[in-house]
Amino acid sequence: MASTSAASAASTSTSTSTPQSQPQSTSTSTRKYNLQNPLPLSATQEAEVKQLYYKRVRAHCAPEIKAFAECAVNRTVTATWVCRAQRLAMNSCMVAHAKPEEEDRAREEWFATHEERRRAREEELARVEKRREEVIRMMREDEARRKR
Repeated sequence: MASTSAASAASTSTSTSTPQSQPQSTSTSTRKYNLQNPLPLSATQEAEVKQLYYKRVRAHCAPEIKAFAECAVNRTVTATWVCRAQRLAMNSCMVAHAKPEEEDRAREEWFATHEERRRAREEELARVEKRREEVIRMMREDEARRKR
């Protein structure tokens, strides 16, 4: 995947006269991600993309996973042999859907919901800070009451 990014970066740097390589909009104040040549993600962000990717693959194969899980109930080592058909169906489904295209779709979904997640995180931090200030105020009032 890193070589693909490097190759696409090299190809866009050599053909700067084409209108496709020009940035779409630089007038916006918020930072937009370019999906054709994205910035490298941090390890945490890559882990979030992988979680989305695996979640999407599991969603595609939910019936097969459920069938294997139902077969494997109350079995330990024997589940490998007894539930062989369900296991093979589940594995083949997951291999069929675990493609780079699915990972790209998960990455696009991550970028599309990035601002929403950031906003929710900031709101949660604001709520925590407000509650912390309230607790501190209550503690000071209680302390003042005890001194009287």
